[in-house]
Amino acid sequence: MNKSNQRRRKNLSPEVQFRINLDQCTKTKNLSSAATLFHSTTAFHLTLHHYNSFLYISTTILSDPTSSESTKTSAIEFGFKVYAHMVSSKVVPNEATATAVARLAAAKGDGDTAFELAKGVGKGGRLRTYGPALFCYCKNGEEEKGYDVEDHMGAVGLQVEEPELAALLKVSMEKGRELKVYEYLHKLRNSVRGVDESTAEIIQSWFGREEASGVGLDNWDKEQVKEANVKNGGGWHGTGWLGRGKWLVQKSNISSDGRCLSCSEQLFCVDTSREETEKFSQSVASLAKEREVEAHFTEFQDWLEGHLDYEAVVDGANVGLYQQNFADGGFSMTQLDAVVKETYNRSKKWPLIVLHNKRVRTLFEDADNREILEKWKEDGALYATPYGSNDDWYWLYAAVKLKCLLVTNDEMRDHIFELFGSRSFSTWKERHQVRYTFGKGNLKLILPPLYSTVIQESESGSWHVPLAGENSDESSRTWLCITRHGSSETSAKVSSIVSLHKCDDQTSASSAEAFNTNGVNGGSDAHISATTSLPVTGKRKDRSPIS
Repeated sequence: MNKSNQRRRKNLSPEVQFRINLDQCTKTKNLSSAATLFHSTTAFHLTLHHYNSFLYISTTILSDPTSSESTKTSAIEFGFKVYAHMVSSKVVPNEATATAVARLAAAKGDGDTAFELAKGVGKGGRLRTYGPALFCYCKNGEEEKGYDVEDHMGAVGLQVEEPELAALLKVSMEKGRELKVYEYLHKLRNSVRGVDESTAEIIQSWFGREEASGVGLDNWDKEQVKEANVKNGGGWHGTGWLGRGKWLVQKSNISSDGRCLSCSEQLFCVDTSREETEKFSQSVASLAKEREVEAHFTEFQDWLEGHLDYEAVVDGANVGLYQQNFADGGFSMTQLDAVVKETYNRSKKWPLIVLHNKRVRTLFEDADNREILEKWKEDGALYATPYGSNDDWYWLYAAVKLKCLLVTNDEMRDHIFELFGSRSFSTWKERHQVRYTFGKGNLKLILPPLYSTVIQESESGSWHVPLAGENSDESSRTWLCITRHGSSETSAKVSSIVSLHKCDDQTSASSAEAFNTNGVNGGSDAHISATTSLPVTGKRKDRSPIS
């Protein structure tokens, strides 16, 4: 440091000099320097930021794998001295304070203190605030207290994620709580698409245990289990462990048509449950009535009750405006007609085409368009939404209410946080949305996958667990195939048709099955190619605005 800088440093106030030194300690995570700095402060009162900086240094020492046990012990002692000084100075802590001190308490094995600190934050708590207590209890084998933390988190609106669920699964396994193991496997199913390697090891460990062999029903009502599977949207029944005997755990892959290459079990394209679907439908209707002219949307609901036979809904504006020059008002009736014809050819039923009335009136001015539109109206395929309405509410409600496919490239991001939860909404979209492209003018419909990459529980009691990984090709993803010894002969009897049922009482051919005829296999690159080559004009856009 040159003389000029030295003079400037000497002229700094004690508080500014202190802040500079503290920032340096925080940057270098130097515990001894931080302790010296803390004990030398007498010229001014410390602020919340100062205290939290000292606590941050203490907790980073704990999380550093290179720190010795003695250094970690010193970090814990120093952290609690800082917190005690903060309390005596009547400085009000915040969530960051509670989280840091909870981590210090958990490092001492004191889950109770960590939990009390988290609860003290109230609804301002975050996942990181409760994690120390939950992980501490699980590590100490105090499973009931771990369950209490999870319950409290749910009460304040927090959802546990894979690390917390894995810890709860592990302690449940170690304590022989087979029903809790079953519960946490399903919570993992609902939370992650593919489990981490460490979580997979816990799952494998459970199924390799002697107690896992002895839990489950020798006989069960197969129709009841099947009904539960359909009610839940496919891929799980949730009625409890089925069967007895040792488990066989293998690593496997899934074929493009959704069949396990080890046990021949057919996986499901998981849908939302009946309850979730109904709640979703009501949410869409409720929000639509708030933002639309209520009488108009109510009229549409009444109309739809008399037209329940559609296998697909087409977002007409999204298709017609795809890759068009919006500035010039481009709308391709040719594209929309190609999509409508292709959906009809596949299901032998007309889809419901939703278009704004203003758009319909404009299209009627062209004689060729008029002929097509009149044909759609004659066949009951066209619904023109009224002036001042937003098409989105109409086609979304119809697709949910009818439990059918929805042809659109709209990502529906505007609806996710307003409706019934992003996870459930993502599940619904995966199962029901049909996307499309017009590469070089040729129509290609991209169907929902034939199976979902989530933990699945079969009607015969077996399990399939996808492992996490960056797999652009799902067929190369590794899965855990978990079956009872000698039970795999029932798996091959489950057909791909059953796996694509609607989320209702039907188990016959569904709308997705109708689209999957003529050799279409589905999957991430499944498509239906139209025979017509279409001219595509205007500026390319990935997502069309809705009129």
